[in-house]
Amino acid sequence: MKTKVSNFTEFRAYYLSEFELYDGEAFITFNIVGIDLARNEVQIAVTDRGRISVVTYDLLKDKNGRLYFEYGVMFERVYLDAFEEAA
Repeated sequence: MKTKVSNFTEFRAYYLSEFELYDGEAFITFNIVGIDLARNEVQIAVTDRGRISVVTYDLLKDKNGRLYFEYGVMFERVYLDAFEEAA
């Protein structure tokens, strides 16, 4: 069941924001490229071990109202509010 994203009015503040995730071997960097509220999707530039790719993920909302997408084979939750402004 998909969760509809409704209250995300300040999404422009997240563009090009950055988040790093350590997967046990290397850091993976995520940068928000775009958010499509009509489709409940977020486009992320993923830098993983020297490779950069733009991937579209489903944008989900947890029971507390926080927005996230799931990454990797373990479906790790990456919350949008954990992203910080890129320097």
